[in-house]
Amino acid sequence: MGNSVFSARERNIIILIIVIVLGAILLYATRGLYGAFLGASIMYTLFRPLNKFFIERWNWPKAISAITIIVLSLVIIILPFLGIGSMLIRKAMELQQDRAWINKIIEAITNCAGDKLGRPDFLIEQLESSATYLGGMITTIVGQAANVFLEISVMYFILYFVFTNYIAFEKSLSHYMPFDEQQVVSFGTELKNVTYSNIIGQTFIAIVQGACLSLGFVIFGVSDPLFGGVICAILSFIPLLGPPLIFVPAVLILLSQGQTWQGIGLLIWCFGLVMDIHKLLRVIFAKKIGDIHPLITVVGVIIGLPLFGLMGLVFGPLLLVYFLMAVKIYKANKRLSLKREQLEDKL
Repeated sequence: MGNSVFSARERNIIILIIVIVLGAILLYATRGLYGAFLGASIMYTLFRPLNKFFIERWNWPKAISAITIIVLSLVIIILPFLGIGSMLIRKAMELQQDRAWINKIIEAITNCAGDKLGRPDFLIEQLESSATYLGGMITTIVGQAANVFLEISVMYFILYFVFTNYIAFEKSLSHYMPFDEQQVVSFGTELKNVTYSNIIGQTFIAIVQGACLSLGFVIFGVSDPLFGGVICAILSFIPLLGPPLIFVPAVLILLSQGQTWQGIGLLIWCFGLVMDIHKLLRVIFAKKIGDIHPLITVVGVIIGLPLFGLMGLVFGPLLLVYFLMAVKIYKANKRLSLKREQLEDKL
């Protein structure tokens, strides 16, 4: 064979450029499936111990274990989420068509707060713009229904092959990750903790907060407590800011209707129980399985909603945490490299 016009170093650079270009094309081509890839990684992290238990302790065939976990996750995670989502979309579209609920809240805010601030029109404008934004978000979510189905299908397709080949998958993951063995173990442990914290911990907290708010609505005579509780549970993924978006308007409506003691009672109930129980449960889960700082959660939600829609409430914070974990390991590697260089210079 004739001599190549390129040196070995030049060939490596060309190959690297080709890899980067092809990788960029693949990333662009699969941009609509990022949620499926992230969802698959989260589901694998959650159900990995169960998969190992079925295969290694009960000696189940790998295919049977994977199918069992997929069915189980559909029943306890996907179907309830889709049911709640469809209920919320139907309810939100009904409310959007019936503007009376907006007028009630506008009147309540005007009577209770607008006159004191001296600018009731300002409050009305802000509320109407918020309603318009909500309507646009609902339309976007409905439009994403087909894409959600595709992402769920791809996610389970990936999960099946990952669960049935989990040993080879984890070995290849460790091989291609730019970390040493100790860092891989540390990264895996931290990944598991933050995933459990945000998925299991925050979901449990959201359900408890939503149930407490629904109970408060029942006690103090607010209409549609189930819908209010579900909305509160979803917004509970936004620390501190979420639940007040539901109970404060309800309190104002009660006060505007002359139900003073009910409004004050609901306000005390929500700030005393709904908000405080969140803090208590976060402390408990932080001690058990780790915690995510509220600021990271808020920023993650802001990042995640435009990228993943409603699932951005979960995916956004996790994506941000994974990024921060990678930065942390990079800094540790950099410090280690500097120490090695200093030792080599001394020798």
